[in-house]
Amino acid sequence: MLCLILSGAWSHAKGEARTEKENKEGIPIEVKEVASLSGLDKSNAILSFIDGHVLTVVFLENLGQVSIEISRVPTGETQIQSTHTPDGVEFYIFSTGNFIVTFTLPNGDEYYGEFSVTD
Repeated sequence: MLCLILSGAWSHAKGEARTEKENKEGIPIEVKEVASLSGLDKSNAILSFIDGHVLTVVFLENLGQVSIEISRVPTGETQIQSTHTPDGVEFYIFSTGNFIVTFTLPNGDEYYGEFSVTD
């Protein structure tokens, strides 16, 4: 009886942890600096997450008109291109594969992050 109770509690805890993980914003994408003309690293002001086919980008400060381009790796074929200003944006990536998201700030600074869409 004790084994049955313990295995049930363990299974419930594992299920709760999985549900909690699924409610988060997805897998974080590390944003790296490519070119900085201003000398200020703004990579920590750009948060991006991939959750299934949905790419979420959040700007923690006003960066101005940010150009966002999503390209397929290794072909470099542009999948999505957008210019966006406010707090953030979401993109739906239709196909699976490896991608690079590039952020170009109005002052010419560039940042990128690499991610995969697998399902």
